[in-house]
Amino acid sequence: MELTILMPCLNEERTVAVCVRQAAAFLVQSRIDGEVLVVDNGSTDASVRRATEAGARVLCCRETGYGSALRYGIEHAAGTYVIMGDCDCSYPFDRLETFIQYLRDGADMVIGDRFALPMERGAMSFLHRYIGVPILSLLGRCRFHTDVHDFHCGLRAVKRESFLRLSCRCGGMEFATEMIGRAALSGQKICQVPVAFSRDRRGRSSHLRT
Repeated sequence: MELTILMPCLNEERTVAVCVRQAAAFLVQSRIDGEVLVVDNGSTDASVRRATEAGARVLCCRETGYGSALRYGIEHAAGTYVIMGDCDCSYPFDRLETFIQYLRDGADMVIGDRFALPMERGAMSFLHRYIGVPILSLLGRCRFHTDVHDFHCGLRAVKRESFLRLSCRCGGMEFATEMIGRAALSGQKICQVPVAFSRDRRGRSSHLRT
């Protein structure tokens, strides 16, 4: 199998089915041999049922945390390549062509850049958009000697084999920085793709703790 589209999930019953169907349609329209994999991280709502009904393969990760769910998903992915993204409707799973093309052309990792395109109003808080993400990304570029612009974009892709060699360990949101840092320091090829970023449609507060 060429591609796994991976979605970590924690109480996303209002949006997960929409994202799964969008990703599945992309695979069909692009004629890619792939799967949609949802890794549930302890949901107490109907997320698992709705993801399954929408056609996803669903696995449950007992170790809590954003990074734990993604690492578990990549380890169990059937695809040579893995594109991962949040299942809250903030990322376009029907526009992944550039990600897969970079991977086919030899990239080890592809990171989305939410700042390269206009964001939907309200998609990111003022604190995150103008202070948090830019400063943390600047620190990441200095520390890991890379030109990655958006260290915290949730839409990103890896060559599975290359990622497993990094031996990432972080279980929380810091995993987003760790995987880029380890890839950069090990000399892996990292590419960047402008991505549209929208307000999430979950109808509740974010899991992210500022």
